[in-house]
Amino acid sequence: MQPEPVIYVIDDDDAVRESLEFLLTAAGVKVRGFESAKAFFDFLPQVESGCIITDVRMPEITGIDLLRKVKEVKPHLPVIVITGHGDIALAVEAMKIGAADFLEKPFDDDHLLASVRAALNQEADAAKRKAGVSEIHDKLAALSNRERQVLEGLVAGSANKTIAFDLGISPRTVEIYRANVMTKMAANSLSDLVRMAMMAGILENSGKSR
Repeated sequence: MQPEPVIYVIDDDDAVRESLEFLLTAAGVKVRGFESAKAFFDFLPQVESGCIITDVRMPEITGIDLLRKVKEVKPHLPVIVITGHGDIALAVEAMKIGAADFLEKPFDDDHLLASVRAALNQEADAAKRKAGVSEIHDKLAALSNRERQVLEGLVAGSANKTIAFDLGISPRTVEIYRANVMTKMAANSLSDLVRMAMMAGILENSGKSR
């Protein structure tokens, strides 16, 4: 079960930070504020899910530096950057680094809330993909070496006869292994199997080895 997402507000301006905390809390979102990027960095290892809202211009460690650090250690965490009128170049730089969005002051409350919801949905989708890939790898681990070889042949687009020739077994034996692979991977079709292989990185690897 995924923990409840938290919105982390980082801004050295107490009034702005407290205003954002109030807005988000009133919208039913769990919030935690930090007065500096350094204070947040000390807490970052404990962060599992949620969204970060940071001002660009802060003393000592800027919002851009914070964004780079977050993308390095917690790349799945979306970061929304708040900018002033003269910070558009910084905002563009932030987007290139991986910011989920940037909001120019003064921003509309509804715009901020919409941006936060979009960022949380983005993070939830990433978490689902990660869980899905983990499940696929668990299924792959349950395959025998021969079943794995047949799987790689199938996702590379090889026919049963070709796989049989490559492995030195009969086409009938390939069919048996293929049925076992479909069952163990819980794949309803070959397209299902290919999709799983793509998610697990098998398709690229099998293509390189051939």
